[in-house]
Amino acid sequence: MGEVARELLASREDVWTFLAEPRHLADWWPGIRSVTPDRRGFAAGARWNVMAIEEPNFAFLPTRRDRGSLVEQTLVVHEVAPYERWEWELVRAVSRGRIAPPKRVSVTLFHASDDRTRVTIEVTGLGRARDRRLASAALTRLFDLVQTAATL
Repeated sequence: MGEVARELLASREDVWTFLAEPRHLADWWPGIRSVTPDRRGFAAGARWNVMAIEEPNFAFLPTRRDRGSLVEQTLVVHEVAPYERWEWELVRAVSRGRIAPPKRVSVTLFHASDDRTRVTIEVTGLGRARDRRLASAALTRLFDLVQTAATL
């Protein structure tokens, strides 16, 4: 399990609004290129079609997009607690005759102040070091994208 936390320069409502749009996942989650939500959208029990890199590089340099062949995967939304928590699992396709273990993700939001949100991302399923690197890369990308309270 890997868990990372960071304070974002945006209100909890702004962060949640960004997360609640399924197609935004491809903007901040490493390895995911596109998301097609089912009719349930952003709700527990939803199953989304995801195009993702089959074997992404876990270095996840923030300035570079991951490369590799794309495979169709299924994202299953397990829990949605508005403005607080989103939990999902990425069920990866069969690769080289074996099913890769699912990757479970939890995103939790905490009110830090009117224009700040503490976000925790927890990843399990890849191994401790890789889980942490993936969570860290995702949170860095989310931080870069959701800056509604930042001043210039």
